[in-house]
Amino acid sequence: MNILLMGLPGAGKGTQSEHISTDYSMVHIATGDIFREAIKNETKLGLKAKSYTDAGNLVPDDVTNNLVRERLSQSDVQADGFMLDGYPRTLQQAHALEENLKDMNSDIDAVIYIDVDSDVLEKRLSGRIICRDCGATYHKVYNPPSVDGVCDNCGSHDFYQREDDKPEKVRHRINLQMESIKPILEFYDDKNILHRISGENPIEVVYREIRNILGE
Repeated sequence: MNILLMGLPGAGKGTQSEHISTDYSMVHIATGDIFREAIKNETKLGLKAKSYTDAGNLVPDDVTNNLVRERLSQSDVQADGFMLDGYPRTLQQAHALEENLKDMNSDIDAVIYIDVDSDVLEKRLSGRIICRDCGATYHKVYNPPSVDGVCDNCGSHDFYQREDDKPEKVRHRINLQMESIKPILEFYDDKNILHRISGENPIEVVYREIRNILGE
């Protein structure tokens, strides 16, 4: 089986991908891992991607598409199927993936989108605080220190919040990503392979719905 697992940051995609990897034989392919592996092995495409990242630029779609194609052509994927995580990020990438899979006589069986309201995402993402002394990470709502204002790890009272985690920055990031993911979801919805699951339910309920889609 070949699936795409999609969701905005904070939707719980990472947690669900771990459950799927444990219970199903399909290969978990995260685009970040593809980039790191190709760069580490100094493949032609890996070196090309590195030239962009080293310059602080985004890797172009054509390089990303070819890196994904290279990974999908490997024997473990051919034998067991795959779960793609973090790709496609653009409609162009979705079209390229379709063409690459067609060349391999393969296809996507299901696209699972973990859907969470933007206000909930903002609350999840903007609640992170970090101990300035030891680097321990907490969440104001979901994982606060045992004693309010005191780090469990080192006892420090000095916490800070990363710029990217501040509510206004989080809200802007969510809005941008919602706009970019919309045409991709429409693309797969038109193919009748898109499954929307509410990520606001408890983790075990979300996973039970995923298992219903994938088959026990």
